[in-house]
Amino acid sequence: MGGQLSAEVTVMSGVLQGSLLGPLLFLAYVNDIWRNMESTIRLFADDCVIYRKIVNNADMEKLQKDLDRLGEWAVENAMKINPSKSKVIRFTRARVKDPLNCSLMGTLIPEASSCKYLGIILRSDLSWADQVNYAVKTAWKALHFTMRIIKMGNSNTKSLAYMSLVRAACWDPYREGQISELKGSKVCWKSSEV
Repeated sequence: MGGQLSAEVTVMSGVLQGSLLGPLLFLAYVNDIWRNMESTIRLFADDCVIYRKIVNNADMEKLQKDLDRLGEWAVENAMKINPSKSKVIRFTRARVKDPLNCSLMGTLIPEASSCKYLGIILRSDLSWADQVNYAVKTAWKALHFTMRIIKMGNSNTKSLAYMSLVRAACWDPYREGQISELKGSKVCWKSSEV
């Protein structure tokens, strides 16, 4: 920059951020993360989810072994995993009192009642209330933004902006209370009413 060169450094691992080839190289780098896992593992970009049905203590032990394997894989591949960004969540409608004591690389993973995964808020009680609330809030923000930006304009432009910016923030819940909340917000409505 400005005619100056930085010193050369040998890079032992990792992928350059912002490159076109970076995401593909990263996926190739982490492609073997699933090996030796008994639990199901899902990867999307740099997000990793490990899950399994827990019926008894043996299932819990298998999950912990898979978390240990994940930690070992990270060390072997010079990959840093931030355990503080990890969460443990139990999806059930039953009342469960026993805490989930899972750890990753020697750090206890906190148990959460909800988590956001790929843009959707998942709650441990399988309710969509948090997602609907988030959709209403996001839609309101999008509506106010759209109204500020497109004060003047023809109806086609306004309709297109509304459909792509505001309506895109909502999705079609199935419970009457959640549908009413979205309808009541005057921001979006069920897709069947379009």
